Amino acid sequence: MTTPTSVTPYKQAVSALIVIHTPDLQVLLMERVDFNEAWQSVTGSREGDESLEQTARREVFEETGIDTALYALRNWQQSHDFEIFEIWRHRYAPGTTHNTEHVFSLEVPSPMAVTLAKGEHRRFKWVSWLQAAEMVFSPSNADAIRSLPERCAH
Repeated sequence: MTTPTSVTPYKQAVSALIVIHTPDLQVLLMERVDFNEAWQSVTGSREGDESLEQTARREVFEETGIDTALYALRNWQQSHDFEIFEIWRHRYAPGTTHNTEHVFSLEVPSPMAVTLAKGEHRRFKWVSWLQAAEMVFSPSNADAIRSLPERCAH
């Protein structure tokens, strides 16, 4: 008799943050459905044993419909730990309080319409990197956006 493979119902405390931007540093932001005026870049947890790049590519497609194979996805080789908001801790294994977030960027040629994930985001907008850094609710997201001019100068 075989038993089904055990799958944990919890999210992994490892995620990707992907800042989507244009060459002139217009940044795509999406407003969360579970908070009014909570704007963010694409972000999401690793699933199974996928690589961080696979996580980034999957999350961009799931949250925006953008095919990352068509554009330049860059792994910044940068990560940081942050405390998981109390309201979302039930999604993680008991006792998990921190997440390690890995930063990526995706350059697209110009602002474009995106297909939002229902139940996750209510609207999107393209704004300057300076405005985007002020709008996002996550300090790590703001820091990544503020790094765009330096990152894109190479």
